Amino acid sequence: MNLDAEQLRALAAVLEEGTFEAAAARLHVTPSAVSQRVRALEQRVGQVLVVRSRPCRATEPGAVLARLAGQVALLERDAAAELAGAGHDEAGGAPTRLAVAVNADSLSSWFPAALVGLPEGVVVDLRREDQDRTAELLRDGTVTAAVTAQAHAVQGCRVRPLGAMRYLGLVAPAVRDRWFPDGVTAAALERAPVLAFNRADTLQHRFAAALVGRDVAPPVHHVPSNTAFLELLAAGLGWGMASEAAAADALATGALVDVAPGRWLDVPLYWQHWSLRTPTLDDLTARVVRAASTSLR
Repeated sequence: MNLDAEQLRALAAVLEEGTFEAAAARLHVTPSAVSQRVRALEQRVGQVLVVRSRPCRATEPGAVLARLAGQVALLERDAAAELAGAGHDEAGGAPTRLAVAVNADSLSSWFPAALVGLPEGVVVDLRREDQDRTAELLRDGTVTAAVTAQAHAVQGCRVRPLGAMRYLGLVAPAVRDRWFPDGVTAAALERAPVLAFNRADTLQHRFAAALVGRDVAPPVHHVPSNTAFLELLAAGLGWGMASEAAAADALATGALVDVAPGRWLDVPLYWQHWSLRTPTLDDLTARVVRAASTSLR
C-alpha cells in the first residue's frame, strides 16, 4: 500500500497535538487542509483512524499508522544528517520530536541526566506516566520509547534492562507511633491512612500485601507530586512508598523512618523503544542506559 507522507504527518500531528487546529498550527497549514489529509488517508486505508474527541485519539489502525509516521520522520531526519555529512543541527528541516514516557520517580531523579547535551535538531516530548502503564503508550504509538516496568517487549519494540528502583515504606515518627504501636499488622494497615501518587500507583498496596500476606484496603490520599508527597509524609498525613534516593535526606534527619525496617520493594525498570536502528534513537538509548547505571540498582 502506497501511503502519502503528508497525510501521515497530518495524522501524527493531530494525535500528538490533540486537535486539528493545533496540528494545523504546527504544520503551518489550515485546519481544513489537515482535516482533508486525514480524511484522505482514512479513505485510502478504508478505516477510521482518529476519534474526533477532545483531545483527538487514535483508533487501533490509527495507532499503527501514527507509529509508522513517527518512524518515517526519524529515518528521514537521520538520512538527511548523513547526507549533509555534518551534525544533526546542519541537516536542516524541522526538528525531530521524540516522545518518551517516563515514570514520575525516574523523571524527578536520574532521567534528566540522559538529556543533557542532547543533539541540536532533536526535541523531546516527555510524558509522565506510571511505570506499569508506560508500555501502553508504546503499544498505541503515542511514544517512541519508554521507561517501563514491563520486561516483555511490546510488539515492534526492543527492550533492555536498566536496573531496579528501590522503594521504602516511610512514615513520620509520630504517625508510626500512633498507627503502628504494635508493629505493622494487617489490622493496622487497614486503618492507617496511606499516600499514593495517583490511582494507578499500586506500590503501597503491593508492599502492604507482601508484609502481611494478604490484600488490605486502607484509606488513600492521592498526591500527584513528588515534592508534595514527601512533604506530606513528613507532615504526618499517612505512610507511603518513596524511592530511597528521594527520601535520603528525610531519613538522615529523622523526619521520616521506615514503617517496616529491613523491608523494601525493588521495581525493575526497562527501556523499550521502536525496533528501528537509527543514530538518533541509538544515541538516546545510550544516554538513558548510562544515566540509569549511575542511580539504579
